[in-house]
Amino acid sequence: MSWIKERTLNWLQFLALKILRTGHVPRHVAFIMDGNRRYANKKHVAKVEGHTKGFDKLAETLNWCMDLGVTEVTVYAFSIENFKRSQEEVDALMQLAKQKFKRLLEEKVKLMEHGVCIRVIGNMSLIPEDMRKLIAEAMTITKNNNKAFLNVAFAYTSRDEITYAIKDITKGVKCNEILPEDINENLISECLYTYNSLNPDLLIRTSGEVRLSDFLMWQISDTCVYFTNLLWPEFSLWDFLSAIFYYQKCYPDLQRVARMRNSKPVAHNNRISTYVEKLHHERQVMIENICLPAVQS
Repeated sequence: MSWIKERTLNWLQFLALKILRTGHVPRHVAFIMDGNRRYANKKHVAKVEGHTKGFDKLAETLNWCMDLGVTEVTVYAFSIENFKRSQEEVDALMQLAKQKFKRLLEEKVKLMEHGVCIRVIGNMSLIPEDMRKLIAEAMTITKNNNKAFLNVAFAYTSRDEITYAIKDITKGVKCNEILPEDINENLISECLYTYNSLNPDLLIRTSGEVRLSDFLMWQISDTCVYFTNLLWPEFSLWDFLSAIFYYQKCYPDLQRVARMRNSKPVAHNNRISTYVEKLHHERQVMIENICLPAVQS
């Protein structure tokens, strides 16, 4: 299944999208794509088949987001906690992910045409080397695209993300690149895996679970959260539009909270800016170095 599918909306679906576009459209939507295993059990098929159906649904959903005008999407593809599942299921998930990233690279012409930037957020050291190279190549070849952004949270948890941000800040203090008094919320945000992204406007979780599962915990303090009982492979365009309509109803309150939070200006200094730029550059170089052998071969 392609990452970028052909448009298949009928006239009624297109009309519904057009109507919702007259309201405030979220710039950034995040998804906890839960329920693939339960879907497999429900359909009496192998778990990997449920995960495959889940990827197909992701490809559909990305199209809906582009049609609506959502410019950034973040998906929870694989939690660090998922490594605790049976080795058979973990191996199957890794093999499936490898196939999908290979397919993504095969479709790089489409990605470039649509201006899609791929970012993988998570602990790269936990990912097998062959897959790490595929991920790094996808990130490198699309890094300058700026029409749409897809963030894939893989080998990710918020606790791990915040831990590494604190380690980077501690290292900066030890090297006298920043001072203890420079540490604030904004510096921590700049050191997270998501430093390139705006915080999500809307988070959608499927499967009926009413929890966040350690996903973007720092970033969603002011985010509208929408829970649905549907399993992820069963999620439809109408369910997506229901979530968007819910967000639009919540938007006035979200704006009020955002104004209160942003009422005090944030002071920056050259020392912090220099440190943050250096950190981001080091991360980009690390990604490019990972993919370099794959590009040269």
